[in-house]
Amino acid sequence: MLWLVLLVCAAPIIASYLTFYVIKPEKRNNYGGFIDARTHPIPAALHTTTLDGRPQALEQFKGKWVILMAAPGDCPDACQKQLFALRQLRTMQGKEMNRIERVWLITDRQPLDTMVIREYDGTHMLRADPQAVAAWLPVDAGTSITDHIYVIDPLGHLMMVFPKDPNPAQTHLHMQKVYKDLNKLLKASAIG
Repeated sequence: MLWLVLLVCAAPIIASYLTFYVIKPEKRNNYGGFIDARTHPIPAALHTTTLDGRPQALEQFKGKWVILMAAPGDCPDACQKQLFALRQLRTMQGKEMNRIERVWLITDRQPLDTMVIREYDGTHMLRADPQAVAAWLPVDAGTSITDHIYVIDPLGHLMMVFPKDPNPAQTHLHMQKVYKDLNKLLKASAIG
Protein backbone atom coordinates (compact mmCIF):
# COMPACT_ATOMS: atom_id res chain seq x y z
CA MET A 1 0.00 0.00 0.00
CA LEU A 2 2.87 2.39 0.83
CA TRP A 3 4.48 1.75 -2.57
CA LEU A 4 1.22 2.49 -4.31
CA VAL A 5 0.88 5.85 -2.50
CA LEU A 6 4.50 6.76 -3.39
CA LEU A 7 3.96 5.79 -7.02
CA VAL A 8 0.80 7.93 -7.24
CA CYS A 9 2.64 10.90 -5.73
CA ALA A 10 5.70 10.47 -7.96
CA ALA A 11 3.77 9.84 -11.20
CA PRO A 12 3.28 13.53 -12.18
CA ILE A 13 6.97 14.26 -11.62
CA ILE A 14 8.06 11.24 -13.63
CA ALA A 15 5.60 12.09 -16.41
CA SER A 16 6.84 15.68 -16.60
CA TYR A 17 10.49 14.57 -16.88
CA LEU A 18 9.60 12.04 -19.57
CA THR A 19 7.61 14.63 -21.51
CA PHE A 20 10.30 17.29 -21.32
CA TYR A 21 13.45 15.21 -21.82
CA VAL A 22 12.28 12.20 -23.84
CA ILE A 23 9.19 13.17 -25.85
CA LYS A 24 10.19 16.85 -26.28
CA PRO A 25 7.04 18.59 -27.51
CA GLU A 26 7.59 20.38 -30.81
CA LYS A 27 4.47 22.55 -30.88
CA ARG A 28 5.20 26.27 -30.78
CA ASN A 29 2.93 28.71 -29.08
CA ASN A 30 3.75 31.59 -31.41
CA TYR A 31 3.20 32.12 -35.13
CA GLY A 32 6.04 34.55 -35.77
CA GLY A 33 9.70 33.69 -35.49
CA PHE A 34 11.84 35.25 -32.81
CA ILE A 35 14.99 37.08 -33.89
CA ASP A 36 18.17 37.33 -31.84
CA ALA A 37 18.48 41.11 -31.45
CA ARG A 38 22.24 40.82 -30.98
CA THR A 39 22.64 39.60 -34.56
CA HIS A 40 20.28 42.20 -36.08
CA PRO A 41 20.84 45.60 -34.42
CA ILE A 42 19.32 48.59 -36.18
CA PRO A 43 22.09 49.71 -38.56
CA ALA A 44 23.20 53.32 -38.63
CA ALA A 45 23.53 52.94 -42.42
CA LEU A 46 19.73 52.91 -42.85
CA HIS A 47 19.83 56.71 -43.16
CA THR A 48 16.04 56.91 -42.81
CA THR A 49 14.36 60.14 -43.85
CA THR A 50 10.79 61.38 -44.05
CA LEU A 51 9.14 61.80 -47.45
CA ASP A 52 10.26 65.45 -47.50
CA GLY A 53 13.89 64.49 -46.82
CA ARG A 54 14.22 65.26 -43.10
CA PRO A 55 16.28 62.70 -41.12
CA GLN A 56 14.14 60.51 -38.85
CA ALA A 57 15.77 57.54 -37.15
CA LEU A 58 13.92 54.38 -36.11
CA GLU A 59 15.34 54.99 -32.63
CA GLN A 60 12.78 57.81 -32.36
CA PHE A 61 10.13 55.15 -31.75
CA LYS A 62 11.81 53.73 -28.65
CA GLY A 63 9.24 53.24 -25.94
CA LYS A 64 6.66 51.95 -28.45
CA TRP A 65 6.14 48.65 -30.22
CA VAL A 66 6.81 49.04 -33.94
CA ILE A 67 5.30 46.88 -36.67
CA LEU A 68 7.39 47.38 -39.76
CA MET A 69 7.36 46.49 -43.44
CA ALA A 70 9.71 47.27 -46.31
CA ALA A 71 8.72 47.81 -49.93
CA PRO A 72 9.48 50.05 -52.91
CA GLY A 73 7.60 53.31 -53.44
CA ASP A 74 5.45 52.19 -56.38
CA CYS A 75 3.60 49.98 -53.83
CA PRO A 76 1.93 47.26 -55.92
CA ASP A 77 -1.04 45.25 -54.63
CA ALA A 78 1.08 43.10 -52.28
CA CYS A 79 2.53 46.25 -50.70
CA GLN A 80 -0.91 47.78 -50.22
CA LYS A 81 -2.12 44.55 -48.59
CA GLN A 82 0.81 44.78 -46.16
CA LEU A 83 -0.04 48.41 -45.37
CA PHE A 84 -3.66 47.42 -44.81
CA ALA A 85 -2.50 44.56 -42.56
CA LEU A 86 -0.36 46.95 -40.46
CA ARG A 87 -3.31 49.30 -40.01
CA GLN A 88 -5.71 46.49 -39.12
CA LEU A 89 -3.30 44.79 -36.73
CA ARG A 90 -2.88 48.04 -34.81
CA THR A 91 -6.63 48.74 -34.77
CA MET A 92 -7.44 45.17 -33.65
CA GLN A 93 -5.48 45.76 -30.43
CA GLY A 94 -8.28 48.02 -29.16
CA LYS A 95 -7.28 50.13 -26.17
CA GLU A 96 -3.68 48.90 -26.51
CA MET A 97 -3.30 50.26 -30.06
CA ASN A 98 -1.64 53.47 -28.85
CA ARG A 99 1.34 51.36 -27.78
CA ILE A 100 2.03 50.47 -31.44
CA GLU A 101 3.54 52.52 -34.28
CA ARG A 102 3.43 51.49 -37.96
CA VAL A 103 6.49 52.03 -40.15
CA TRP A 104 6.95 51.51 -43.88
CA LEU A 105 10.59 51.52 -44.98
CA ILE A 106 10.54 52.69 -48.59
CA THR A 107 13.46 51.11 -50.38
CA ASP A 108 13.78 53.42 -53.38
CA ARG A 109 13.30 57.06 -54.46
CA GLN A 110 10.10 56.38 -56.43
CA PRO A 111 7.40 59.02 -55.75
CA LEU A 112 4.44 57.73 -53.72
CA ASP A 113 0.86 57.75 -54.92
CA THR A 114 -1.05 60.47 -53.05
CA MET A 115 -3.99 58.09 -52.52
CA VAL A 116 -1.71 55.57 -50.76
CA ILE A 117 -0.36 58.31 -48.50
CA ARG A 118 -3.89 59.43 -47.60
CA GLU A 119 -5.34 55.95 -47.20
CA TYR A 120 -2.59 54.86 -44.80
CA ASP A 121 -2.30 58.11 -42.87
CA GLY A 122 -0.69 57.41 -39.52
CA THR A 123 1.87 55.03 -41.00
CA HIS A 124 5.36 56.51 -40.72
CA MET A 125 6.69 56.39 -44.28
CA LEU A 126 10.47 56.53 -44.20
CA ARG A 127 12.88 56.25 -47.08
CA ALA A 128 15.83 54.00 -46.29
CA ASP A 129 18.97 52.71 -47.97
CA PRO A 130 17.85 49.51 -49.78
CA GLN A 131 21.15 47.65 -49.27
CA ALA A 132 21.15 48.41 -45.55
CA VAL A 133 17.51 47.28 -45.23
CA ALA A 134 18.20 44.04 -47.14
CA ALA A 135 21.27 43.30 -45.01
CA TRP A 136 19.40 44.02 -41.76
CA LEU A 137 16.02 42.30 -42.12
CA PRO A 138 16.06 38.47 -42.08
CA VAL A 139 13.88 36.54 -44.54
CA ASP A 140 12.65 32.96 -44.89
CA ALA A 141 14.04 30.84 -47.70
CA GLY A 142 12.35 31.63 -51.00
CA THR A 143 10.94 34.98 -49.81
CA SER A 144 11.99 38.62 -49.82
CA ILE A 145 11.77 41.43 -47.28
CA THR A 146 8.56 42.67 -48.91
CA ASP A 147 6.79 39.42 -47.88
CA HIS A 148 7.23 39.87 -44.14
CA ILE A 149 6.01 41.99 -41.25
CA TYR A 150 8.61 42.68 -38.55
CA VAL A 151 8.31 43.73 -34.91
CA ILE A 152 10.67 46.05 -33.03
CA ASP A 153 10.28 46.07 -29.25
CA PRO A 154 10.08 49.24 -27.09
CA LEU A 155 13.81 49.01 -26.37
CA GLY A 156 14.56 49.37 -30.08
CA HIS A 157 15.45 45.74 -30.84
CA LEU A 158 14.27 43.87 -33.92
CA MET A 159 12.72 40.85 -32.22
CA MET A 160 10.16 39.08 -34.42
CA VAL A 161 9.38 38.31 -38.05
CA PHE A 162 6.09 36.96 -39.34
CA PRO A 163 6.08 34.49 -42.22
CA LYS A 164 4.77 35.25 -45.68
CA ASP A 165 1.03 34.78 -45.95
CA PRO A 166 0.92 31.16 -47.17
CA ASN A 167 -2.53 31.41 -48.71
CA PRO A 168 -3.67 34.85 -49.89
CA ALA A 169 -7.22 33.50 -50.26
CA GLN A 170 -7.27 32.98 -46.48
CA THR A 171 -5.50 36.16 -45.39
CA HIS A 172 -7.89 36.50 -42.44
CA LEU A 173 -6.36 33.37 -40.82
CA HIS A 174 -2.86 34.76 -41.26
CA MET A 175 -3.98 38.08 -39.74
CA GLN A 176 -5.59 36.32 -36.76
CA LYS A 177 -2.34 34.48 -36.00
CA VAL A 178 -0.27 37.67 -36.24
CA TYR A 179 -2.83 39.51 -34.09
CA LYS A 180 -2.63 36.83 -31.38
CA ASP A 181 1.16 37.08 -31.24
CA LEU A 182 1.06 40.88 -30.98
CA ASN A 183 -1.66 40.69 -28.35
CA LYS A 184 0.43 38.27 -26.27
CA LEU A 185 3.45 40.58 -26.54
CA LEU A 186 1.44 43.59 -25.38
CA LYS A 187 -0.09 41.68 -22.47
CA ALA A 188 3.24 40.26 -21.35
CA SER A 189 5.14 43.54 -21.61
CA ALA A 190 5.04 46.22 -18.95
CA ILE A 191 7.01 48.58 -21.20
CA GLY A 192 5.89 50.30 -24.36
